[in-house]
Amino acid sequence: MYKVNNKINDLIKRGALFVINHSGGKDSQAMMIKITKLVPKEQILVIHADLPGADWPGTWDHVQATCRGYETVQVVAVKTLFEMARKRGMWPSPKYRQCTSDLKRGPIEKAIRHYIKNNDLSGLVVNCMGIRSEESYSRANAAEFKFNKRNSKAGREWYDWLPIKDWTTNRVFAEIKSNGQEPHWAYAAGMERLSCCFCIMASEKDLKTAARLVPNIYREFVKVEKEINFSFVMPKKGEAPRFLDEITGVSID
Repeated sequence: MYKVNNKINDLIKRGALFVINHSGGKDSQAMMIKITKLVPKEQILVIHADLPGADWPGTWDHVQATCRGYETVQVVAVKTLFEMARKRGMWPSPKYRQCTSDLKRGPIEKAIRHYIKNNDLSGLVVNCMGIRSEESYSRANAAEFKFNKRNSKAGREWYDWLPIKDWTTNRVFAEIKSNGQEPHWAYAAGMERLSCCFCIMASEKDLKTAARLVPNIYREFVKVEKEINFSFVMPKKGEAPRFLDEITGVSID
């Protein structure tokens, strides 16, 4: 931790651009609060990847409201989650998360490169993500801070940083509250996590809650699921696939 803090302080002094990947969820919001306490305003850029047809209503408004005064950019992938599923005949899976790579990470990285070029910046970048160890085994094993060789090209020096990697869920909500903010409305409505309305990583409880909260979006997911005859949720080993209406108990008829 000490070495990471020293490196971050050095990058701040060198004038690095700190890019906050903001999904609109609690972790992004808490990360934003932490970074704004450390990094000068003029060195912060907020980017939100919009997912047409799959994002929670009001997410972009929430990002803008909680990042007021900071430069915010919204990016949209050239394809939607539904188009991806129809073309491939299957949904993304926990092992092959094209939804993250193609619809979020790719467009965000492209936007960062364009921002650097259009604003004649040095190319020194710290890409910040609200990934936390508490969420999964793989995230617990992710590096808190690392040099990104793939994106360090054409004069760029690019680092990836997980500022709240060791934070608990309670600490995340406490940080938001102590700064006079509210998390996205979906949490108060019963959601435990907030990414897409329906996420391949979601718990059954969240899937059931989302089916109740956003019936029109739920209907589209179920329609595409039936159309490609491929279950949205990857079945556990030894279990038969189940479609969303079987998991949630909510019919679209």
